[in-house]
Amino acid sequence: MGKPDLLLLHGALGSMAQFENLKDVLADEFTLHMFDFTGHGGNEIPAGPFSIELFAGDIEKWQDASGIGTIDMFGYSMGGYAALWYAKRNPGRAGKIFTLATKFEWTPDTAEREVKMLDAGVIKIKVPKYAEELLLRHGADKWETVLSKSAEMMTSLGVQNALNADDIASISNEVLVGVGDSDKMVTIEETASVYRKLKHGRMLVMPGTPHPLEHVDSDKLACEIEEFFAA
Repeated sequence: MGKPDLLLLHGALGSMAQFENLKDVLADEFTLHMFDFTGHGGNEIPAGPFSIELFAGDIEKWQDASGIGTIDMFGYSMGGYAALWYAKRNPGRAGKIFTLATKFEWTPDTAEREVKMLDAGVIKIKVPKYAEELLLRHGADKWETVLSKSAEMMTSLGVQNALNADDIASISNEVLVGVGDSDKMVTIEETASVYRKLKHGRMLVMPGTPHPLEHVDSDKLACEIEEFFAA
């Protein structure tokens, strides 16, 4: 019997390259799959806006091309949001889903707070290392557009959350929603609220864990992934 398939989905402003450490730890237990969402990782920037629907469409295209009928998914941040959106609209194609650091509570106020941190000019001055990281990740000619399109998507989510309470409640998949107790973007309360609405939900709080994936303990996260998908 072969290893189970697992699709890793990166977050907003991210790329599949962020999973390198996690991939090394999980490679013995899973056949791992990953890709860069539209406009990310150097992919062509679309003429239209970024959206959860667009990124869920990327999952569908990948799955059609892979030939895998049902796929388990680990989604970091926006990747988890896209995975749940996909599961809601494609029953049977998504298997078990593990989200980590996924922001579920979107209002005009929360969107405004997040968008303020996506100003390319400010990032260049205040966090030049991050600017360089984004440049290397997406390309010198694309990273600022990725920032602006991500900001526009967050503003849209603030106006109309793509996953409302009824959507969450209708998802029949087994879902583990995870959050770090030091996450400054995602609260334990909003994660718990989603957990309570899920039909087959579990919740995980990872101690000493902030939002950025690069600061998450890969060994600890791998253990949680193995336990959830093996159960």
